Amino acid sequence: MNSALAKTALPLEGFLPNPKARLRDQFHEVARFRHLSPRTETAYWGWVVRFLKFHRKGGQWRHPRELAPVKISAFLSHLATDISVSAATQNQALNALIFLYPEVLHLHVLEIGAFQRARRPKRLPEVLSRDEVKKVLALAMLEYQLPLRLLYGTGMRLMVAYKASPHAI
Repeated sequence: MNSALAKTALPLEGFLPNPKARLRDQFHEVARFRHLSPRTETAYWGWVVRFLKFHRKGGQWRHPRELAPVKISAFLSHLATDISVSAATQNQALNALIFLYPEVLHLHVLEIGAFQRARRPKRLPEVLSRDEVKKVLALAMLEYQLPLRLLYGTGMRLMVAYKASPHAI
């Protein structure tokens, strides 16, 4: 085990995957035990693979136990600066690696280190003018105009209106 990781990693309690299985099989075993959705499991595993590919040296794979916690911050910074992923994508990659180390490998990474955060774009909400709203509502079929006006005017959610009057929507 890498000495840098050994200093910042503590074994955790919990479900132990089959130690003789490959990392992929261990990962999926723990994900199913923790009741991750299949889509989350697939997405997280994809990020683990990208993380390992990012740190592959000369075609040689390295086990995550051999990678120091600062390697996580290097990967996350790479996502933000070189690939320009969104903040949500970077957070998903971080969550996948946070799941991998304590849950699968039973290593608590105490200090990942500073990394470049992806920035969320500042967006102003687009608001229609009164005339634009009137035009949109006027284009709706007559039987849907009242429910649409109620939805717009009250801020009611679509499913609330549907439950109140399913035949009208």
